[in-house]
Amino acid sequence: MKSKFRHIALIGKHQPPVAGGMQLSSRQVLDKLAHFLHTEGCEVVVEKETCANAGMQGYAALDVAQIGRECDLAVVVGGDGTMLRAARDTADAGTPLLGVNLGGLGFLTAISAGHFAKELRAVWQGKFTIETRPLIEVGGSLGGQLVSRPALNDFVVSRGAGSRLIELEVTVDGEELTRYRCDGLIVSSPTGSTAYSLAAGGAIVSPRAEVFTLTPICPHTLSNRSVVVSLHSTIGIRALSGRIETLLSADGEVVAPMAAGESVVIRRSERSTRLLHSAGTSFFKTLRQKLNWSGAHV
Repeated sequence: MKSKFRHIALIGKHQPPVAGGMQLSSRQVLDKLAHFLHTEGCEVVVEKETCANAGMQGYAALDVAQIGRECDLAVVVGGDGTMLRAARDTADAGTPLLGVNLGGLGFLTAISAGHFAKELRAVWQGKFTIETRPLIEVGGSLGGQLVSRPALNDFVVSRGAGSRLIELEVTVDGEELTRYRCDGLIVSSPTGSTAYSLAAGGAIVSPRAEVFTLTPICPHTLSNRSVVVSLHSTIGIRALSGRIETLLSADGEVVAPMAAGESVVIRRSERSTRLLHSAGTSFFKTLRQKLNWSGAHV
């Protein structure tokens, strides 16, 4: 059976060319995917930077805006970091994303690189679901410059290279929550609960739950724990530390330093991304398998 997705884009890791291109495994998977999709009767294009980094020849190279306008599906080859970038870049277009996992845990990537042909043929047969995940956004004035950035997983306000704790004042809907003395604070979306927040001891949240999770990193006060608030809340964070470098990051990428007295506001974005999953997969099944919980099918 031929695919209902006729025009498909390939997106891979962004990194400087090394030894002639991307990591060998990534390049191999991209080549095999392109060949497979072509034999299945699909028109294949490659995202512009992916095409340049991988040295792929013979395929149209499109930017993200063009992919959003022209493609029915984007297949993302990499780990969750690659999926995060693709999700942010394509959010306005509504093009569904299907992740092929080359990374570690891979909570966002739906299928493994070794089984993509089988999984994609099942997708052609209609055995898939498409899930909408909300993005979150941060805004504020830092260093005299307006900052506005979306994220799918989380925003983190953390200390820089120094070893001293930073102090942060946090409000929820204008009401003071607390002042943290800590290495940092993670504000995660439902999707991001299994990322940095989980590593810092935060709760695992179903991606369907409409909540923010606020998780302090190594707080000085042991009673400080993760706090869960509505995804419709507005979260304010003000840096109070004067001589300690404080950094704002989005999905693991540094956005800007925060000076003492500067603040940012985090809220739900109006933008969202669409993730395609193979039939039979679920968030809880993924948890059992990735975290080796009881009931996992090995």
